[in-house]
Formats: sequence, C-alpha cells, structure tokens
Amino acid sequence: MDAAFADGIELALRWLHVIAAIAWIGSSFYFIHLDASLEKRPGLPTGVAGEAWQVHGGGFYRMRKYTIAPPELPEKLTWFKWEAYTTWLSGFALLVALYYAKPELYLIDPAVRPLEPWRAVVVGVSSILLGYLVYEILCRSPLGRDDRLLAIVGSALLLLFAFAMTRIFSGRGAVIQTGALLGTCMVASVAHVIIPNQRKAVAALLVGRTPDPELGRRAKQRSLHNNYLTLPVVFTMIAGHYPLVFDNRWNWLILALVLLIGFAVRHFFNERHAGRPSPWWSWGVAAAAAAAALGLARPPAAPTGAATASPPPAFAEIEAIVASRCAMCHAEHPVWPGLAAAPKGVRLDTPEAIRRWAPLIARQSVHSRAMPPGNLSGLEAEERARLARWLEAGAPGG
Repeated sequence: MDAAFADGIELALRWLHVIAAIAWIGSSFYFIHLDASLEKRPGLPTGVAGEAWQVHGGGFYRMRKYTIAPPELPEKLTWFKWEAYTTWLSGFALLVALYYAKPELYLIDPAVRPLEPWRAVVVGVSSILLGYLVYEILCRSPLGRDDRLLAIVGSALLLLFAFAMTRIFSGRGAVIQTGALLGTCMVASVAHVIIPNQRKAVAALLVGRTPDPELGRRAKQRSLHNNYLTLPVVFTMIAGHYPLVFDNRWNWLILALVLLIGFAVRHFFNERHAGRPSPWWSWGVAAAAAAAALGLARPPAAPTGAATASPPPAFAEIEAIVASRCAMCHAEHPVWPGLAAAPKGVRLDTPEAIRRWAPLIARQSVHSRAMPPGNLSGLEAEERARLARWLEAGAPGG
C-alpha cells in the first residue's frame, strides 16, 4: 500500500474514532447526569421515578423516567448505541493498523520479551478477549449483586492485567492493551446487556406484560461502570504519546492511579448532580493520586557515564549516532518501509534539525527508551550516554 495513502487512512480512522467517542461520552455523561438529577414530585403518573426540567438552546425540556416502562410506547424510539459501536470499531481498526499490523514497531520490546510478531498479535487479541470474559463472569456472578465489592475486585484484576501486559509487551503496547480491554468491556456491555435488556423490556410491553425489573438493574449497573471507566480509557488512548508514562517501570501503577483519579472525579459529579452533599474529599483523593503519578513519571537519571568530568562528545559523533539510528525515519524522505514522511514532522537529517530537536531527543532517547521504537535500529546504552553528555553540555553544534 502506498505510504501516503496509508497515512490518509490512519488519519481518517483517528478522526472517526475521536468524533464517535465524543458522541458516546457526551451522551453517557448526559444520561448519568439526568438520572441523578431526577426528582420525585407530587402528581407524577404511576411508575414515574422522577422528572427534571432543563433549559437549552432557548427551549425548555421536561424529562421523565419510568422505573420499568411507560404504559404505552410511541412509534419511534431513539436508541443510543451506534456511538459506542462506532467508537469501538474505529478504535480496533486503529489498534490493528498501528500495533497488530506492525507489532515490531510499537507492540514488541525485545528487552521485555522477544516475541515473534504473530505470537505478539495472538497474545494481544486473546488477552483482551480473556479479560472481557472475566469481567462478564464477575458481573453475572453473585458478586455482581454488590456494586462496591464488584468494583474493588474488578479494579484489582484490572491492575493485575496491566502489570501482566508490562511483562509481555513494550510500555506503549501495555498501555494500549489495557485501554483496549476497558473499551471492549464498555462496548460489550452496551451490545450484550444494555441494549438487549432494553429490547426485552419493550417486547414485554408490546404484549401487555410487565418487564422484569432485573433487566433494568443490570443495564443500569453496566451503564454506571461505563461512566466511571470513561476518563481512564481516554487517558490510555493519549498516554502512548508520552514516554514518561508508558516507558516507565511504574507504568502499571500510574495506570492504577489514573483509574483512581477517574473514579474520584466522576464520583464527585455524580453525587453533585444527584443533589446530595458534594464530596469535596474526592478532589483531595484525585490531587493526591495525580501528585503520586507525576512523581512516578519523573524521568530517570541519565544513562551511566553521563554525569562525568569528561568533555562532551564532538558534534560529529552525535550526528553519526543520529544518522545511523534515527534518520532512516526522521528525514525528508524516510527510507523505512511504510513511512511517507517523518513521524510528527520531526526531521533529524541536518545539523540544524538535530540541535533544534535536542529536547525531544532527550525525552525520547535519553530519559526514556521510547525511541527507536522497540530499539529496532539498535541504539546502544553507550550511545545514549554520549547523547546525554552532549545534552548536558547544552547541545553544542559543530
């Protein structure tokens, strides 16, 4: 496939993924807010759990929620499902295009585990499926009757999954695998629980039967899970661009802290929207977790040999390292197969460009091992040390 065309396909998929995610997250947040803000007022029809008056766009809206279903249904119902399905389909397509189609770039790290490409893909897909099956079993087990206990056990298992991924894949791969598992669980809940249960309730009404209240309980439980997992999932989607998060020995613990931050923030707004006392302590928990995550994400010390009294290497040495280890991709005309242009527009094929991007070199190749991806070009520890000494000296030119 032509490299420029492949880039265009990737851009289109990213755009679709972002648009669909905005639509899905927006509707999810709205309905959680609506459900929490419903009030039981005198004079409401039988079966109405509560109502809320809202104003938007110059108009007034009177929203009511029936505990099971209304006595009669209109001809047309609005179903909120395609936003979720499109988000997952486009996200999985990106996962395949960026990670599974070329696993040696971002999924495999020989320093972690030298997997053959096909094995890495099989492990990646099967781990997501296994993780989802465990989640489904937990929700349908007696444990699923206790929301708090289910949340504790589920969070612990998710942390174990993230830790396991860091022992199999690259840091970037481990983070995206964890995010893919969360996204899969969320969309599967929509496809296999929320929407089917709503359809069963509608079908029962059409034949004059009262729908089983358990259908609504299970659907609401999954919807609440999705609400609390949204912020951590969004974080995993963007964390792959920041090596201080994914190329870090504590990346699994950082993910756990992000999970805690997401839970705390959503809990605050859920309680506030419900009209209950605002749990301001949630922000303290979120702030403490964020501070801990930032502390863990601090860059490690420069490679051994950097902090010495020896003079910095000559710029010609630096230029030779960059030319042999980086410039096959980061050039005006990349020679790496499948690249139409330098990734993110970062060119390292001239002395001026190398000095210009010195801070990025420090972040990607000295304070982390994010580049080269999977260390495909074999950048050695001694070469990283020389880059570090050059950077400490102020990145002098030739």
